[in-house]
Amino acid sequence: MAEVKTVATEQAPAAIGPYSQAKVVNGFVYASGQIPINPATGNIEGTTIEEQAEQSCKNCGAILEAAGSDFGHVVKTTCYLADINDFAAFNEVYAKYFTSNPARSCVAVKQIPKGALCEVEVLAVVK
Repeated sequence: MAEVKTVATEQAPAAIGPYSQAKVVNGFVYASGQIPINPATGNIEGTTIEEQAEQSCKNCGAILEAAGSDFGHVVKTTCYLADINDFAAFNEVYAKYFTSNPARSCVAVKQIPKGALCEVEVLAVVK
């Protein structure tokens, strides 16, 4: 049976529901989607897609670090946008963090929790 480790860090926002920030199973990190909540304030950071994408990516990085991984070990992301017209601007920020070009899905959705403009979910391998 696989060992399952729950990841929790104060450097990323606490879960806003009955889930964990991430799980590590068999050398893979399965992270919950990260919206642009500033973990220090508990509030959405920024009002533009660029500002919010920046915070979402920072939150992903904190969880990856706590799980023993990093952006270079991300193999797949799923990105959710509140407005598909933000696709290009979102990509500008995303590309600064995900330089290894992992596989990705990016879709527009009707709503994201707390009225966020984006959410980023990662699947990575442990370093």
